[in-house]
Amino acid sequence: MSSEDTPGSTQRERSAARTDETARNAEKQVIAVDEDDTERSLENRLEAHTGDGIRHRAFTALVFDEDDRILLAQRASNKRLWDTHWDGTVASHPDQNQSQEAATRERLEDELGLTPDQYDNLRVTDKFEYKRYYLNEGVEWEVCSVLKCTLTSGDVDRDPDEVEGLLWVDYEDLYENPRYYRQLRLCPWFEIAMRRDFEQ
Repeated sequence: MSSEDTPGSTQRERSAARTDETARNAEKQVIAVDEDDTERSLENRLEAHTGDGIRHRAFTALVFDEDDRILLAQRASNKRLWDTHWDGTVASHPDQNQSQEAATRERLEDELGLTPDQYDNLRVTDKFEYKRYYLNEGVEWEVCSVLKCTLTSGDVDRDPDEVEGLLWVDYEDLYENPRYYRQLRLCPWFEIAMRRDFEQ
């Protein structure tokens, strides 16, 4: 084994990747909103996810196939919050003056190589507010829109800097039989979106 392959070097690489991700977040902004999702201001993305957080606009997008399976994405290990947890297909924050649909299309292409001709019926289906802390690393306090679409063709080409792994799962079975999926640590916003889907 070379020195480049040692556990210590792997740990240093992960730490450097997390530092890079934190630095990128510090250069971005999120849209701070009130409880009704009305824009209040632009805030630094890192500050919005630190301490007690700042309520801001976000989205989670769920991609299904024609058999009602959902495509779950495992967050990359370099993520500061909920690293290696399993999420709905993509989640992020829209830019100012950007619709949730446009932001979703952007993230689907950037993270998974999916273009609009590969899916149908992208639409907003729900919206909710939540707040969750993650270890001692930070917080998510979001008014989160849920979007859905159906994948109709083509292959998924994940960006490993964003997505660690992918898994197609029967959506109803995931909700009704969580004991079968205990090995999947799910992101809280996805769990809320799924629960609201089946319980509303």
